[in-house]
Amino acid sequence: MNLAQIIERHAQFSPRQVALSFAGEEITYPALWQRIQRAAIVLQAAGVQPGDRVAWLGLNDPAMLVLLFALARIGAILLPLNHRLAAPEHAAIVAHADVGLLVSDGTHAAAAVALARAQGCNLLPAVELSAGDHASTLPWTDESASPVLLVYTSGTTGRPKGVLHTQAGLVWNCVISNHAHELTQNDHVLSALPMFHVGGLCIQTLPALHAGATVTLHARFDAAAWLADVRQRRPTLSLMVPATLRAVLAHPDFATSDLSSLKLLVAGSSTIPVSMIAALHARGVPVGQVYGATETGPVSIYLRREDAMDRPGSAGKAGLHVEVRLVDGAGEPVATGEVGEILVRGPNLMSGYWKDADNPAFAQGWFHTGDLACWDETGFYKVVGRSRDMIISGGENVYPAEIENLLADCPKVAEAAVLGQPDSQWGEVVVAVIVKTPGADLDAAQVMQLFEGQLARFKHPKRILFCDALPKTALGKVQKAGLLERLGAG
Repeated sequence: MNLAQIIERHAQFSPRQVALSFAGEEITYPALWQRIQRAAIVLQAAGVQPGDRVAWLGLNDPAMLVLLFALARIGAILLPLNHRLAAPEHAAIVAHADVGLLVSDGTHAAAAVALARAQGCNLLPAVELSAGDHASTLPWTDESASPVLLVYTSGTTGRPKGVLHTQAGLVWNCVISNHAHELTQNDHVLSALPMFHVGGLCIQTLPALHAGATVTLHARFDAAAWLADVRQRRPTLSLMVPATLRAVLAHPDFATSDLSSLKLLVAGSSTIPVSMIAALHARGVPVGQVYGATETGPVSIYLRREDAMDRPGSAGKAGLHVEVRLVDGAGEPVATGEVGEILVRGPNLMSGYWKDADNPAFAQGWFHTGDLACWDETGFYKVVGRSRDMIISGGENVYPAEIENLLADCPKVAEAAVLGQPDSQWGEVVVAVIVKTPGADLDAAQVMQLFEGQLARFKHPKRILFCDALPKTALGKVQKAGLLERLGAG
């Protein structure tokens, strides 16, 4: 079955159901389906063939979703570009993927013209996607194993890699996500994270459309707008990352906003401090978790609503139709309670890396995430950090997430990153890099007091550094490689 047929079927079953709400416009499933039909005609007229790569440069917009489903119908591949990247980064990705057509919104029109000219690809303004004639006789590409989405990783650990997902893989991810969120046609998802990443696109937005639910889409995240729509539009689900959740909790409207419509607020991307979770639990909003990676669909491990209140900080259990293993450095399974690398296998995983079929991170159907976790006898997982981030100081393993979570509970700390710096005596020493809350009076001695009686001595940072901002990816993940370079440069 073609991915686009999901929208066609909902258009038949629920002709009055709103699929997308965006900037005051409400688009029903039949109207969305007609847009997809017209866009497929336009794309074919532009010469797009099965297997071709078509890039999107723009903010969140219904046009991007229309483009995805229209390309699925043709059998071509969408490459969403992170609009926050610099021009040379865009150029490298477009060249690596051999993009033939670039579609852009009005906000990024000038950048798109320059990029298309430099890379020798064709350019199509997003507004022209609706110019085609509605044609129900347009032929279908019915191979569900055909690739449809090419997403480049955020590059926190090196050069970005192209992750390729098939139509079947996206459908399976929707099925698994629907179980994680208990998604039905009656749900209303407030989607504000960028859809150029699988988090914003595939954790709730596509699964909501798969379920026939309604999605209110924001062009970009804004805490005030998010709170206003929670009050006024009464969504049942939304997705956050630590940076956006921190902005919502700090907003003056948070204390007075009615959040009762939210049956579940889901957090992803990286570990959420327990203090943030507690602030929402105090308002009666369960906070779930979704763990995964660009390569895993991404929905792999999740904490459902029924467990959210009782297990704050847990990543949850292995997802429906997903297998998870924890292994040691030799690839052997670790015992319950022991830390091991997370390996994931399932029908929602990528088909592979673009132009890198032999990458060892994806072997025998298992994706080696590089993340570390432990699990208990009831099947709940707790993510403790990345294997690359783990610090070995004096022969002891130190997991930065444990220290970062404690720092996050301090109101004078806006954000922090913990990393290991080479040391001749200890091998590595723990360094905490901290951004103070504006106006806060905080020094290194006060920070060290936070660890007394809370963490073993060998986990205490040996250096406390303060800075104005931490280098981050588009989804708020701290780029520790960049921090290490800055430390090395003094």
